[in-house]
Amino acid sequence: MIRFEGVAKRFPGAAAPAVDGIDLTVEAGTTCALIGPSGCGKSTTLRMVNRLVEPDAGRILLDGADVAEADPVQLRRGIGYVLQGVGLFPHRSVAENVATVPALLGWPRARIAERVDAMLDLVGLDPASYRDRRPDALSGGQRQRVGVARALAADPPVLLMDEPFGAVDPVARAQLQAEIGAILKRLRKTVLIVTHDIDEAMAMGDRVALMRAGRIVQADAPERLLAAPADAFVADFVGRDRALRRLALLSAQDFSEAGEADGTPEIDPRTSLREALSLMLADGHERLRLSGAEPRVLTLAAIRAASRAS
Repeated sequence: MIRFEGVAKRFPGAAAPAVDGIDLTVEAGTTCALIGPSGCGKSTTLRMVNRLVEPDAGRILLDGADVAEADPVQLRRGIGYVLQGVGLFPHRSVAENVATVPALLGWPRARIAERVDAMLDLVGLDPASYRDRRPDALSGGQRQRVGVARALAADPPVLLMDEPFGAVDPVARAQLQAEIGAILKRLRKTVLIVTHDIDEAMAMGDRVALMRAGRIVQADAPERLLAAPADAFVADFVGRDRALRRLALLSAQDFSEAGEADGTPEIDPRTSLREALSLMLADGHERLRLSGAEPRVLTLAAIRAASRAS
């Protein structure tokens, strides 16, 4: 668990605090996305967790322990950190990059080698093909996967991600969000992610905290943030198309009904309502069949009802 208690930070010479007395809890095993306009304090907030930035007031607790009382070096070795541009060591191989923290912790070579291969496999990179490559021989998406593997190598309970997919092209970014998000949920890591992308925040966060001028304006489950914005600023930030964004968080299975729909496209029950709606509009259908043993359908009327629900 990560808990912020009245945390504040003002940089020298600044007219206003970068972070202005925030309270926030990220429950163990969940992902919280920090989002907001440029300069709102979200990256400063994240960097205070591993003490790359020191707060001026308040406390940050990791599983009940105040990070201010921990040795900074030991603290950082116990926290995974993924940032935009990845920051891989260019002169080291992929395996050597992934092994960085386990090596610092003094793990035996055999254990490190086994862990490197396991982490590469976890993020979808074949160890035999990638372990000996250098970062400049990888695509942006592959480098980002290596960055995640490196952050997870020592099995830290907490992971910090600062604009992790910002330098990746849109197609690769969407795939990485889905795959890495699923991995983090499966591993039950406690994750704090900073992003400027509202769709990324909604896709990856169990909770989304929207910041403005160093303060948290609303912290809620993604669907709640979209369905019930706290004020005009939140409503404007999430956009007028927030009903469509909310559909991306809802699955076809949850809004389907028993029935047959021969001659219509078949979809996976996990398909989002937004994807299903796009398929209906493209093919001119008002019903879609769900794959599975039991005959079930998703109707356009059900999607409309879901979009209106608060």
